[in-house]
Amino acid sequence: MMRRWPLLLSMLAATPAAAQPVVTSLAPDKVSVSVFRDPGRDEGGEISPNWLEGFALISETRTVDLPAGEATVRFEGVAEGMIAVSAIVTGLPGGVVQKNRDAALLSPASLLDGSLGNRVHIRRTDGATGKVTEEEAIIRSGPAGAVVLQTSAGYEALRCTGLPETILYGGVPAGLTAKPTLSVTTRSPAAQRATVTLTYLSTGFDWASNYVARVREDGKTLDLFAWLTVANSNGESFADAGLAAIAGTLSKVSDFEELAERPRTPPLHLRCFPTGSGRYGAPPPPPPPPAPPPPAMESSMDSIVVTGSRLQRAAMMSPVAVVASQEDLGDLKLYRVPIPVTVAANGQKQVALLVKDRVPFRTIYRLRLYPGDEGKAMEPEILLRMQNKEAEGLGIPLPSGQAAVFEPVGGHEMLVGEGAMRDHAVGEKVDLVIGESSQVRIDVENHVPPKNRQHAYRITVTNANPHPADVELGFEVDDSDSLDSRIRKLPRRDGLLTWAVRVPANGSKTFHYRVKAED
Repeated sequence: MMRRWPLLLSMLAATPAAAQPVVTSLAPDKVSVSVFRDPGRDEGGEISPNWLEGFALISETRTVDLPAGEATVRFEGVAEGMIAVSAIVTGLPGGVVQKNRDAALLSPASLLDGSLGNRVHIRRTDGATGKVTEEEAIIRSGPAGAVVLQTSAGYEALRCTGLPETILYGGVPAGLTAKPTLSVTTRSPAAQRATVTLTYLSTGFDWASNYVARVREDGKTLDLFAWLTVANSNGESFADAGLAAIAGTLSKVSDFEELAERPRTPPLHLRCFPTGSGRYGAPPPPPPPPAPPPPAMESSMDSIVVTGSRLQRAAMMSPVAVVASQEDLGDLKLYRVPIPVTVAANGQKQVALLVKDRVPFRTIYRLRLYPGDEGKAMEPEILLRMQNKEAEGLGIPLPSGQAAVFEPVGGHEMLVGEGAMRDHAVGEKVDLVIGESSQVRIDVENHVPPKNRQHAYRITVTNANPHPADVELGFEVDDSDSLDSRIRKLPRRDGLLTWAVRVPANGSKTFHYRVKAED
């Protein structure tokens, strides 16, 4: 008998080692979210809450207790849109051996699928008597189609008995997680507590700026306010996060949507056997389909809807306690929110982006045309022109976004126009187009029969306003050598030869020129 001990010891030594320990970090201690705009969205374009094509750089600080040797560290609660290949983990004493994106989320369908072939309990309630019964069952088919159960009485389909039924599971199958999770394998030289930083890119974010301009009583200055709106379409919230928004055009060559492995949540479809084949006879008829949701509820995004008047009152009549600060990030601009905020799941967050009072501006009526164009009662654009200089009340980078302009009328603030603001650097001219004028009209007519292949044109600008109007007519020309000298001598503005004129109140101005006929 004693001779068998060495053989037994050698067999024990050859058995597999104990399962690798797992360390789970349920949530970060601290998190920061830096949001990049959708690079494909037009400047000044609005966020589409149900289709966010921007992304975010998320940095999480977590504390983990590591055992000595090799272990798996699970970071739960990462974003659904996490791009796993971008994840960087620092702070682990033994570094990272490998990392895995645990994409199988806990759901009714995945729970059924993971329990295939295992024993569960079926709880049934008799609607007439209220009696509750339980019995063991084995799941014999998964969630794709009818879920078939084997009981002591035979085989049946789930929820085809005509009685309310519930499956009770003894535990969660291996590989399923209730939250999106990133797992890494590490080797620690000794048992210790470590502070770890997890940084990664995630899809499903976007941000935009929304401007509100209030023209003052003098008609020459305005108060400019802007909201910073950040949207998150992921199912995870980032509580008390350090929030920043990145403005500018970022070169992106990777298709983040293809790289992001969103957690799999297969649907659960329950189908009954033919009528009368169930264990308790025919099941009750299916309930009628639910009524379609009202239009306001079709979006899954919990959007913040702020009307122009509410936005104006909040921006212009209440003191602003928190305003995002602006920093340089290479050639990009970073707007940092100075206090922790919660970026909610499937929601939007708004904070003040900038506040500038008494900004000087001019109202310009602008029309662009070709020298041979003709037209009657053409309506020029109305634009508000500002200079993005500190001496002119601004002097800060202005990210693109939507703008609403209000003017005081009879003691009330009235909306007079809306427009799109493009990105503006410091020192640039800012032209905010807010609509078309019905008070300033422009006629262009070929009023003299051609002579020597020359057509004589006359432009008449009429101003029905009780105040002078500054008008700019820009000529889009191809060949300046064949132009009439009266056009050729005009100054260039925004690359166009431009006739700039001040038209008196209830008055008019004319401009004459000739155009050579084509062969």
